[in-house]
Amino acid sequence: MQTHEIIRRFTEHFTNAGHTRVPSASLILDDPNLLFVNAGMVQFKPYFLGQVPPPYPRATSIQKCVRTGDIDEVGRTTRHNTFFQMAGNFSFGDYFKEGAIQLAWNLVTGSQDEGGFGFDPDRIWPTVYQDDDEAFELWRRISGLPAERIQRRGGEDNYWDMGVPGPGGPCSEIFYDRGPEHGRDGGPAVDEDRYIEIWNLVFMQDERGELSPKKGHRPVGTLPRKNIDTGMGIERVAYLLQGVENVYETDLVRPVIARAEEFSGRRYGSDHADDVRFRVIADHARSGLMIIADGVTPSNEGRGYVLRRLLRRIVRSARLLGVHEPVLGAFAEVVRDTMAPAYPEVQTDFERISAVMRAEEEAFLATLTAGSRIFDTAVAETKQAGNLVLPGDRAFQLHDTYGFPIDLTLEMASEAGLEVDQDRFRALMQEQRSRAKADAAKHKVGHGDGSVYRTVLDQHGSTDFLGYTELAAEATVIGLLVDGQPVPAAREGGQVEVVLDRTPFYAEAGGQQADTGELRGASFTVRVEDVQSPVAGLRVHRGTVVAGEVSLDASVVAEVDRSRRSSVSRAHTATHLVHAGVRGALGNAAAQAGSLNAPGRLRFDFTSPTGAVAPAALSEIEDEVNTVLQENREVEAYETSMDEARRLGAMMLFGEKHGDRVRVVDMGDYSRELCGGTHVGRTGEIGMIKVLSEASIGSGVRRVDALVGLDAFRHLSKEHLLVSTLADQLKARPDELPERINGLVERLRTAERDLEKVRADAVLSSAGALAEGAEDVDGVALVAVAAPDGVGGNDLRALASDVRGRLGSRPGVVALFSSDGEKVAFVVATTAAARDRGLAAGKLIPAFASAVGGRGGGKPDLAQGGGTNPAGVPEAVAALRAALRA
Repeated sequence: MQTHEIIRRFTEHFTNAGHTRVPSASLILDDPNLLFVNAGMVQFKPYFLGQVPPPYPRATSIQKCVRTGDIDEVGRTTRHNTFFQMAGNFSFGDYFKEGAIQLAWNLVTGSQDEGGFGFDPDRIWPTVYQDDDEAFELWRRISGLPAERIQRRGGEDNYWDMGVPGPGGPCSEIFYDRGPEHGRDGGPAVDEDRYIEIWNLVFMQDERGELSPKKGHRPVGTLPRKNIDTGMGIERVAYLLQGVENVYETDLVRPVIARAEEFSGRRYGSDHADDVRFRVIADHARSGLMIIADGVTPSNEGRGYVLRRLLRRIVRSARLLGVHEPVLGAFAEVVRDTMAPAYPEVQTDFERISAVMRAEEEAFLATLTAGSRIFDTAVAETKQAGNLVLPGDRAFQLHDTYGFPIDLTLEMASEAGLEVDQDRFRALMQEQRSRAKADAAKHKVGHGDGSVYRTVLDQHGSTDFLGYTELAAEATVIGLLVDGQPVPAAREGGQVEVVLDRTPFYAEAGGQQADTGELRGASFTVRVEDVQSPVAGLRVHRGTVVAGEVSLDASVVAEVDRSRRSSVSRAHTATHLVHAGVRGALGNAAAQAGSLNAPGRLRFDFTSPTGAVAPAALSEIEDEVNTVLQENREVEAYETSMDEARRLGAMMLFGEKHGDRVRVVDMGDYSRELCGGTHVGRTGEIGMIKVLSEASIGSGVRRVDALVGLDAFRHLSKEHLLVSTLADQLKARPDELPERINGLVERLRTAERDLEKVRADAVLSSAGALAEGAEDVDGVALVAVAAPDGVGGNDLRALASDVRGRLGSRPGVVALFSSDGEKVAFVVATTAAARDRGLAAGKLIPAFASAVGGRGGGKPDLAQGGGTNPAGVPEAVAALRAALRA
């Protein structure tokens, strides 16, 4: 049975049973605790936590998941995968244990002719939590299995919670017996290699406290509403139904291995080391493509770093298979063809996805060339020193300067017979992160400190947002927090967080900065400086009590700063237009990767695997957008279904979670996007935009900075004044300035070249006098002096060579020193006759370098170096003289 057929049967089974089909969420959700979505229940977490009322009593989904905790194990065994699909059915206070077990049993053992998977009931082994007598009896009654085939297991195996206080419950797992050739008799309690878990049914019935029932502790209470959360591994079911040995041989994964076989000329299954590499390529190609499809681009931080590791491990594995040409584009095509039936976006957005992968491969191949030389040198130095551990400083240098992921350094070091000082590497990485993120995450709220906001939400419900149509509104204070703790009142001068039952204030989201303004009561005023949404449905106004005392239940007038809101809205609408202009000019590979909408300015980040945008193209984009502004098009915002938004061609940003109803901001045939932000009514209200710069901010990601409205006019006014001033000073028309300035620059360069020649001639003119002043030291002509002021670098070497030439056939040594006040440079040159006596320039340096606090080296005829003690030059000359006498 093909994988897509398994997905179809699962979905149809549950939709026929009254479940709402919910599309897979993005792999990227705004959850501070998750790098990637790793389970089917993640998108339903607000329903399970009671933060948001569920829109349906039961649901089913096929969720794409990525788990990155065991990347290094991928390929070494056949059990580890980074990307997988989790099929699930969910009940929000509807059916419970009996319904979940009955539905699962019917699908697993139902005949294939009737839409089931057709597993032999005699090979099914359920497990239940040790104290869950109800589930045990339900299994016996529904399945008819004997008691010995239903195993009781402890909390580590059969209890589920989120790892923090909150909902949890016992679970029941369904295992399939692969047969005695795969291991011992006795069920999953004895051997989980022979007995493979295919489905986990979680019965959410408990409220867990600080201590988890997984560890044997009792729940602190019972949930008022009991829920069902199940997860079935599509890939595991696929390899069992397809009669192959593991996931890598299933219909969606094996084609990538086949493509790698074509590239390498080697065969999967012939060599264990090669098999590991084939499996790494197959797994990571799927993961990488799906992660890019959801908007992640390679970088050195967070999700981008995980993606970079995955893609570079593919390239590295291909090279170890003997493949040196680019491969990521070809592997991406195979993954696209296998995954598009379930995820059509990988087909429609393939141009961008492929471009990102190819650009990363190109960058990595350049990195491999440069970094491998540095790595080889570090390995040689480590071994010469008699060590078996590569210093963490060198590993950090490879990572920070040459882009080598640490796992690649570890792999290469292992191949060279070395370990890596990972503790030192991690310490240096942490220092770097601390410097870069001194004020990071001030707006992030995780489960640990989000409970106080959830309490407000549970007691009062969500905040009604009025800001699309109103900038001032009456409201009631339903929550007050100081230093993260609830308080009944807050006095003048204090920092406070205020929660209202309704508000016109926009909370920071989607790149749009938060509103500012005031909350005014009968006897108090709060200046609002920031607005955030720490939990879904709640808007928290952060600011200062500037007068009086604000208290719970107080009535307020919430008023947004109108001027600032208008300015930010102009920037946000302009960002949509710039996005449309960029995609129109560069194609679909240019997708939004981030934005900032602030008063009077915008920042737009986008993927551009082909590199910088040509100035002419940027100018055309700016001109096109300003034309749209001049047309004064209507900006319409409306809600519609997700399916209708897709039909209309609305762009949606990667990583954003959307419900069944979405908000579209529409500017006709030029721009149509899903967006929850605030916008102008007509494009003409923006005035104009002026692009200031375009630059790289990471691998394959570019950034446009632009000014909007009056700020753009003011910028152009300043530029006009500057041009007028230059034209006046240079006695030229504005259109003649480029030619006039180029002429001035060329004349300046010519003058500098002439000056350099005069200075060089002056330096070299002293060579004769220096040679004539040579002293005889045991038959060797020695010129050891401080060079004339201003001589250094190339001039110092040229002067030393000239003096040496003037010494003729005599044995001669020239040592010239040049100081800039804090440092000293030196050059040593020897004649052929001196070298015949064994006087090599490079070997003479150690005799005197310590006197100037330095070191150096070079060839027998010419060597150079530097030091930090210019005052030691006389001592260095004396030391050199003594060395010649020795």
